[in-house]
Amino acid sequence: MSRAARRLLDGLFDGAAALGALCMVALLLMVLLSVVQRQMGFHVPGTDAYAGYLMAGAGFLALAHTLKRGEHIRVTLILGLLSGPMQRALELFSLTVASALAVTMAWFSARLAYQSWTFHDISTLSDGTPLWLPQLSMAAGTLVLAIAFIDELQLEWRGLRVATGSEEALHNE
Repeated sequence: MSRAARRLLDGLFDGAAALGALCMVALLLMVLLSVVQRQMGFHVPGTDAYAGYLMAGAGFLALAHTLKRGEHIRVTLILGLLSGPMQRALELFSLTVASALAVTMAWFSARLAYQSWTFHDISTLSDGTPLWLPQLSMAAGTLVLAIAFIDELQLEWRGLRVATGSEEALHNE
């Protein structure tokens, strides 16, 4: 893979994470607005709904970045018992299954957002938000996650993947 393609992919993963971080900041602002409005006796409709949309956006948009940094939770009990070709075979199998699941999730997330847009589906809460808008963050996040898993799979297949060791994955911060 060329350096330009690697920079493009890393930029995609970092960009999605940055959008997720913006969602997190906006979520904080929604929660603060909700607290202030209760204390001051006024009401801004939809703050709870938008907080939920932003929480989902923050989570889904950060998935690929988390994967690429080796911060996803992995069950390495069986993997740690294997070595050599068997360990690599299990890694390839796991990444293939994960890639297939991520592509499936991206497909159905995008389809859900498209159907919500087609049917003019809106939130049943007081905000009346067209549901395809918050569903876009889920579709985008799962699409970027699928790209990240496929990237990890091709790196493992070519022997270029740098997997984090189990001791590195145990961050107790």
